[in-house]
Amino acid sequence: MDLDVAFRSVGEFGCCQRWLTGFLILLQIYIACQSMLIVLVGAVPAYHIDSEDVKIDKDDDFTKHVRFDANFTSIVSEWYLIKEEAYKVNLASSLYFGGLLIGNVVFGPLSDKLGRRPVYLTGLFLDIVFSYVTALAHNYEIFAMSRLFVGMMNGGMALVSFVLTQEYVGKSYWALTGSLTNLMFAVGIAVYALLGYYIRNWRTLAIVVNSPGIVFFLLSFLLPESPRWLYSQGYTSKAEDVLQYMARGNGREGLPIKLKDCGVKQSNGDSRHSVFDLVKYKLLLWRTLVLMYIWYVCSLVYYGLTLNAGDLKGNLYLNVALSGLVELPAFPLCLFFIERKWCGRGRATAGFLTFAGLACLFTMFLTDNNRFIINQTGLALLGKLSVSAAFNVVYIYTSELYPTVVRNAGLGVCAMACRFGGILAPFVPSMLSPKALEY
Repeated sequence: MDLDVAFRSVGEFGCCQRWLTGFLILLQIYIACQSMLIVLVGAVPAYHIDSEDVKIDKDDDFTKHVRFDANFTSIVSEWYLIKEEAYKVNLASSLYFGGLLIGNVVFGPLSDKLGRRPVYLTGLFLDIVFSYVTALAHNYEIFAMSRLFVGMMNGGMALVSFVLTQEYVGKSYWALTGSLTNLMFAVGIAVYALLGYYIRNWRTLAIVVNSPGIVFFLLSFLLPESPRWLYSQGYTSKAEDVLQYMARGNGREGLPIKLKDCGVKQSNGDSRHSVFDLVKYKLLLWRTLVLMYIWYVCSLVYYGLTLNAGDLKGNLYLNVALSGLVELPAFPLCLFFIERKWCGRGRATAGFLTFAGLACLFTMFLTDNNRFIINQTGLALLGKLSVSAAFNVVYIYTSELYPTVVRNAGLGVCAMACRFGGILAPFVPSMLSPKALEY
């Protein structure tokens, strides 16, 4: 039988698939905490300098003149990253996104060639290791380099886990699981803000948000390989075994499953398909170029608004939590529009991006003390909601536009373009004019 027919036989979204996808969806909380770590760990506590004439340098004399608020600690207060040294916080954030870029480029093709499960497990293990290096770093240089490696592992592992989530279920449920994955990432931002509110020491916070990764890693050994990947590589009998495992988990034990030959010889690690297939075929090339630009725009706007939530007026932790919670309405909106025949994936993406762009553009003409009902903050939140919706749709859309044999490679290349936006996002506030900063 055909693979899609086999999925319908065992249950496209039965108990077993709900457990498998639910586990990987919950993993997004851990991924979100790692991604947003710098927002609180790099926050600037209130401080004053005894004498403004003191030069900002690395000597001990300067540190004696700086007094930080004891409300919380961060890398800023520990290594005196203020004034001329303040750029190092944004640099560490950009290094993380640079790592994501490398991870997406490397892990995508690797998982298409070696399999989803081993690449995912390796990435998660190394992510945990380097995250502990971040928490225990004794100087800024080690901290910054560890963030680069955390980004590499986190980005690659997150990409593969997303593809696994999609490939465990029938195609009719891809929109649902994709939306729930991104929804849980937004929840993870709020959870991180809550942890930061109660844990004010940055090293302790970094250790606490990383420790659940150990539990996720140990439980991940229970995950089977993607039956879609196995089938695409010619491992028909192994794909049948995984489908039988799902059938038993769905209460359909003894269900006869015999997949038809897919016509592909077992590759033994030497796949005929690679990332170069994306440029070999004109349709895939054009599709990839358009998607890369869309991913870049989504990332620049999304992370530009998210990473700088700590710079907004008001309570630091509430602002970070709201930056995640404001995304929640985006996901039911996505599910509503993308499943409508008159809308679909393409029109939904275009509509959400247009609305996000207009909302962000109009913030230039408003101030927080204007007489209108909505202010800059409200428009920014609407922009965040819209770009989150667009990001969610394009994630789902991209995974559906590529065939199984190059799905991770396609997602990896698009995510690479996405990370260029993330690298630039921390430096967006530096583009503000002095007059704008007065508001």
